[in-house]
Amino acid sequence: MEIKRENSGAAPVLLGIDIGSTTTKIAALEEGSGKLLYADYRRHHAEQKRSVIQALKEFDRKFPGSSAFLAMTGSGAKPAAEAAGVPFIQEVVANSVALVKYFGNVGTAIELGGQDAKILFFRKDEVSGKPVVEDMRMNGSCAGGTGAFIDEIASILRVQPEEFSALAEKGTTVYDISGRCGVFAKTDIQ
Repeated sequence: MEIKRENSGAAPVLLGIDIGSTTTKIAALEEGSGKLLYADYRRHHAEQKRSVIQALKEFDRKFPGSSAFLAMTGSGAKPAAEAAGVPFIQEVVANSVALVKYFGNVGTAIELGGQDAKILFFRKDEVSGKPVVEDMRMNGSCAGGTGAFIDEIASILRVQPEEFSALAEKGTTVYDISGRCGVFAKTDIQ
């Protein structure tokens, strides 16, 4: 696989890697159409570099000899992007650009990461009429309600996170669960 540092006019695959606090995600898009060609999601178990190498090897196995324009995002991506000499795009910026491109009329977006949660508020630009980020908030003191917390509660309940909605629909009682701290929420659930 050849990694392009600049888009030279050839039609490489657009390849994005998100290195988060708990997982590494990779997505390959067809340049021009934006069609998703390949995606992979894997836990990195604190071995971010190894997970990126594995993700790239798997991409190369599925698309041998392809040329890719690579960019990285996520909380663990900046050092990897610098070491690889590829662009780093801050994850909130990457999310906001994708939301505007693919959903056009977005007002608010919530993104749950492995150890954080972000909420983006959009407003319409007075000149272009397109949504632009007006404000962004991020939790700073607790990972409760984030991906790792959801995984942990699913494990305690011995269900898959995808089953939460169906279980909630069957509920008959509303229980008080701490909304300020993941440790207290876990204790309340147990």
